[in-house]
Amino acid sequence: MPKEFRYRGYTIEQLQTMSMDEFISILPSRQRRSLLRGLSPEQRTLLTKIRQAKVAMAQGKRMIIKTHCRDMIILPEMVGMTIHVHNGKEFVPVEITPEMIGHYLGEFAITNKPVKHGTPGIGASRSSMYVPLK
Repeated sequence: MPKEFRYRGYTIEQLQTMSMDEFISILPSRQRRSLLRGLSPEQRTLLTKIRQAKVAMAQGKRMIIKTHCRDMIILPEMVGMTIHVHNGKEFVPVEITPEMIGHYLGEFAITNKPVKHGTPGIGASRSSMYVPLK
């Protein structure tokens, strides 16, 4: 039997029924400070899009939410949604799970690719002269 998810002692159902002020009070200090200062206009539009998408999902429609707002804190009402977050080049789909609550959206859309070095080819460098060509 899988262990039930809890965030600071609260179940996901309890978190979703909490008011915004109650939820903010249990967040870590950086996130709490960010939310107490208020949401930016971009964050507000993202939140309204999320709420519209929840209504649309209840009616059976599918809505794709795209955003550049990487500094949005993941709230309990976002759980179960897929949000496409911009990483500087493209929109990366982020499936939001309960474990992500309290983190920032940008943490899950990595902005750089890991370096994958290829083999040296002809003209790559002086040392590549000695690499056998098959």
